[in-house]
Amino acid sequence: MRPIRLLLLFFTLLASAAMAFAAEEAPDALAKRTTDEVLTIIRQNSEIKHNKAKLYALIDAKVLPHFDFSHMTRLAVGRHWSSATPGQQQTLTKEFRALLVRTYSTALTNYKSQKVVFKPLHMAEGQTDVTIKTESIQSGEKPVPIDYTMEKTANGWKVYDVAVDNVSLITTYRGTFDSEIRKSGVDGLIKTLQQKNQAAGSAKE
Repeated sequence: MRPIRLLLLFFTLLASAAMAFAAEEAPDALAKRTTDEVLTIIRQNSEIKHNKAKLYALIDAKVLPHFDFSHMTRLAVGRHWSSATPGQQQTLTKEFRALLVRTYSTALTNYKSQKVVFKPLHMAEGQTDVTIKTESIQSGEKPVPIDYTMEKTANGWKVYDVAVDNVSLITTYRGTFDSEIRKSGVDGLIKTLQQKNQAAGSAKE
């Protein structure tokens, strides 16, 4: 029995080491690995771009685990977040997450043969908030900068904002959400998001 126990102990320690290594993955390495994995799948299975269910499944498996939707929603709702009830905050997060999934899926649907180049990251020791700078390069066109703002959480590095061509996703939605809330309150914003998500969900695959 002793050799078996030693073998089990070895594999347990090996698994623990692998998990620790994954948890310590640098933010730029995490972003690059995720991007490479998603684009490789899209290149090898081009039909995924035309199948909403498969595209959503890909995003759910490879992309969403690396986003902090609670933080993103809180930033997008801005000063109105504190006046929303816990139930409203939960619903807003759920609907905003669905909205961002649709936004990301649209970007992947339009993917052709762009190459994503990651700029070097200079991060100080102990730094917990970074911006990963990349460029989407398409032959014959001007490179488009895409920046991912990430923070270190108890569950690893998470994205909480994306800026495309220097336009922040959070800042853009904050203006739209603020206008909607001032017009019809938090429940009005929730209703608008639900209607948009339901309409997209019922669209033909």
